[in-house]
Amino acid sequence: MPTTRIAIIGAGSWGTALAIVLAPRFERIRLWVREQDLAARITATRVNDIFLPGFELPSNVEPHCDLKCALEDAVIVIGVMPSRFARSLYTAMVPDLKPAMQFVSATKGLEKGTLLRMSQVAREVISPSFPPRIAVLSGPTFAREVARGEPTALVISSEDTELAGSIQHAFSGPTFRLYTNDDPVGVEIAAALKNVIAIAAGVCQGLGLGSNAIAALITRGLAELSRLAVSMGGKPRTLAGLAGLGDLVLTCTGDLSRNRTVGIELAKGRKISEIVSSMTMIAEGVETTAAAVDLARKYNVDLPITQQMASIFQNRQSPRDAIRDLMERSLKTE
Repeated sequence: MPTTRIAIIGAGSWGTALAIVLAPRFERIRLWVREQDLAARITATRVNDIFLPGFELPSNVEPHCDLKCALEDAVIVIGVMPSRFARSLYTAMVPDLKPAMQFVSATKGLEKGTLLRMSQVAREVISPSFPPRIAVLSGPTFAREVARGEPTALVISSEDTELAGSIQHAFSGPTFRLYTNDDPVGVEIAAALKNVIAIAAGVCQGLGLGSNAIAALITRGLAELSRLAVSMGGKPRTLAGLAGLGDLVLTCTGDLSRNRTVGIELAKGRKISEIVSSMTMIAEGVETTAAAVDLARKYNVDLPITQQMASIFQNRQSPRDAIRDLMERSLKTE
């Protein structure tokens, strides 16, 4: 077992699953938990009963509510917080961060207002203290399947190829395989927008539309997120890989997808505010939609599916009318 110690900042389902799957490969993992009562229960029972019930945390995973304690002696820091909390948490961490630390951003989303990717948020916050080394972890993953030890393949992406290779070797194991990638722009834009497309896929499912519609939605959704990513400097091959097509297919078709579930509920006539307030965990696609529309405007890119989802969220369009409008758009080449 390597002597490296890591800190995982965020104890949602994904952060908890990462703690479980990485535990055999590290001496100690400190898992930062926002809720004090949850941290106490995890310490007592070894189970995250809110976000990942049914899975016992290994003995070398230590829950902490205090950021300073969680970060102490950490060599690798993994950010797995919801996107809306990323800036405030990185800001709170700054006094306890060190230049030798390696940072892994595992949050999928865009920052509202600034439209920054999550690794950009981390870099902007940390850079006044020192230039951080940051990689992005993404790919087709459901937390429960990772925690069960089912085979999973992901991408670790950074322009710093040495860092990506280091994280790849540190994290990879019998059920958890990482591929390196040098295109964090493509990886993060795909990770953010696939959640929006997954909500649209859920709408199709909820309306009782067949496999033809779902296949078309996924394919045109891939074209959509590819257009935006490439216009921002991403590489086309990234969008055809695990972080693009792979994650998109999983999120649009899997029963464990929170974003797809949101779409199914929208198709039933429920309002987005009602759906979100009833969910224990955050569906990142809801907040990403508005940011994606703003990015599309900034880069002059057409995102018809994303724009229809924004119309549904703003109560300007019913789900069925949105699908009709997509089908009745002016004809064009693929």
